[in-house]
Amino acid sequence: MSTQTDSTHDYIVIGAGSAGATLAARLSENGRYSVLLLEAGPQDRSPWIHLPIGYGKTMFHPLLNWRLYSEPEPGMAGRRIYWPRGRCLGGSSSINGLIYIRGQAADYEHWAALGNAGWGWHKVLPYFVRSEDNQRGASDYHGAGGPLAVSDIGAPHELMEAIIAGAESIGVARNDDFNGAQQEGVGYFQLTTRRGIRCSSATAYLRPARARRNLRVETDAQATRLLFSGARASGVEYRQRGKLRSATAAREVILAAGAVHSPQLLELSGIGDASRLAALDIPLVQHLPGVGENLQDHLQLRLIYKVAKPITTNDDLRNLAGKARIGLQWLFKRSGPLAIGINQGGLFTRVLEESATPDIQFHFGTISAEMAGADPHPWSGCTFSVCQLRPESRGSIHVHSRDPALAPQIRPNYLAAETDRRIAVAALRYARRLAATVALAPYLSAEYRPGPEVASDEQLLQFARDYGATIFHPVGTCAMGNGEQAVVDQCLRVRGVSGLRVADASIMPTLVSGNTNAPAIMIAEKAAAMILEDAAGA
Repeated sequence: MSTQTDSTHDYIVIGAGSAGATLAARLSENGRYSVLLLEAGPQDRSPWIHLPIGYGKTMFHPLLNWRLYSEPEPGMAGRRIYWPRGRCLGGSSSINGLIYIRGQAADYEHWAALGNAGWGWHKVLPYFVRSEDNQRGASDYHGAGGPLAVSDIGAPHELMEAIIAGAESIGVARNDDFNGAQQEGVGYFQLTTRRGIRCSSATAYLRPARARRNLRVETDAQATRLLFSGARASGVEYRQRGKLRSATAAREVILAAGAVHSPQLLELSGIGDASRLAALDIPLVQHLPGVGENLQDHLQLRLIYKVAKPITTNDDLRNLAGKARIGLQWLFKRSGPLAIGINQGGLFTRVLEESATPDIQFHFGTISAEMAGADPHPWSGCTFSVCQLRPESRGSIHVHSRDPALAPQIRPNYLAAETDRRIAVAALRYARRLAATVALAPYLSAEYRPGPEVASDEQLLQFARDYGATIFHPVGTCAMGNGEQAVVDQCLRVRGVSGLRVADASIMPTLVSGNTNAPAIMIAEKAAAMILEDAAGA
């Protein structure tokens, strides 16, 4: 098939997700530079994207979701783990659980200690603040007037209040801001919503920018390979509606396709381990053995409880009357279950004596189902989802074919490290300790899963292997750093070539202690500032 040369732009951004939409908006903001943004998926027009509880509808959507699977996982009873990833404008920020968590200050200090100057906490905090339009207003830790809406859940929930009281009874203090002075504690999440409507990166950044003449957004446009002139990235080839097209970048190409597709596109384009690429007959552009390595993800362990009172979202969704009631609540007040999504609150604490900061995170959902995003159970139920914050296990993502339409092989390698196995067992025991508190006694009538018969450490670990799943936070596959496994430098430039950067969650050298949407947007904000500074000095 012949390739149609389409256009020339100053910058080409590949991927319109959390990072890519942010980058395209910021790079086009001053009007000096032309920007092409390519997104493999469609526009973000589905109402299920914008309604927070629509998370359940987009989890398996054939157009809005890549619907990926891992390879059979040795540490997870040989199961293939389902990996939902966003495939539309906004990317995973259009289908995620809307939770706004930045991670711990120590996470970013660790990045800087690894040799990544400029990525310590006080260097990245201004970019978090700049991005934010927090309902609570501006402060030392929060911004007002930025593109990304961050809102309180609003009305307290009876079950969540009991969870908070139970946590306080076992020594966890209430925390009204997990993104403030400290993360440790229990309380309600803030969400990336505005008046009960999802605020994805597409809504926050792209929607106001779409009218700019210097920004061109192409959807249904899947990048197939990067183009090079010698060792300089000169553009991108992409497939759109059955035609193969190409575009040229006068200044830079920026990969923002995420932890799965950014390393895939680098390898398809000849950047990666030389022997791996040679085995696939992919011509080598630059030997970078770290491409696709260093994969990290949060493993989700879900304890499900039957609730003694009909106060859960399961009850709201059980019949037409309940659905009508919460529908009217959202329509007239922009509140209630439809405005929240799945999880209302969280808890950060330590289960290992050697941990200096919280090592586990809970997501508390007033809903239960056999798996995240599935139909609710036909009884009153809730979910205590717990994950280890800083896993030591490392996996990989690599292409196994020259065909860009084939998904790469995903090998998370969950529970490979002993520390991860210790924390999995300790986290499950901690969840049960919380569930057994006096405050929760009137609410939790039975443990549905794992069930009281699962009691020993060995049985709990086996439960983690049999039922554990991703909590949708893959990072690290194009890691920033200085060693031979590093893919990008501290300015996010791909090592050994010019005119090419990666700016998304794949550049994280280590996984942050929390959700990854806000950090990905921060990375893009900082990347845009660095790119524009370089352009001004050129």
